[in-house]
Amino acid sequence: MSESSTYTGPCDAELDASGLSCPLPLLKAKMELNRLASGSVLKVTATDAGSQRDFRTFAQLSGHALIGEQAQENVFHYWLRKA
Repeated sequence: MSESSTYTGPCDAELDASGLSCPLPLLKAKMELNRLASGSVLKVTATDAGSQRDFRTFAQLSGHALIGEQAQENVFHYWLRKA
């Protein structure tokens, strides 16, 4: 997925994981997804550059869809749709 594929639709929840190091942004996102209904969209903001690899891999392995991601000056945004 391209780093510039920003999702513009509605989000059901947002998670600010700024300042957290790997693997905490992903773990917090997983916990947030667990409480959401199937089909819900979660927006995650992170500042750890390693989160790009983590979120892409997580989406492939978990069945959740990474429907958008954006990187701007060391701030990373991810949009995940719960399976």
